[in-house]
Amino acid sequence: MGDVINLRQARKQRARQDRDAEAARNRTAFGRSKADRQRDESVTNLAERRLDGHRLTPFTPDDDGKTPA
Repeated sequence: MGDVINLRQARKQRARQDRDAEAARNRTAFGRSKADRQRDESVTNLAERRLDGHRLTPFTPDDDGKTPA
């Protein structure tokens, strides 16, 4: 036979675990210093510039991805 559990306590324990998991996710997403955020942004910008620099044709915002005629 299974163990008897108190559903109210189980529900509260599950809610605590969910809050702790969300707090951990928030710490990784928002708990970075300004220098870390700036470094990540500069790395992303550099990668985008390098990719754009290797394009055979210049990219225009209205480009539909087709090769020029």
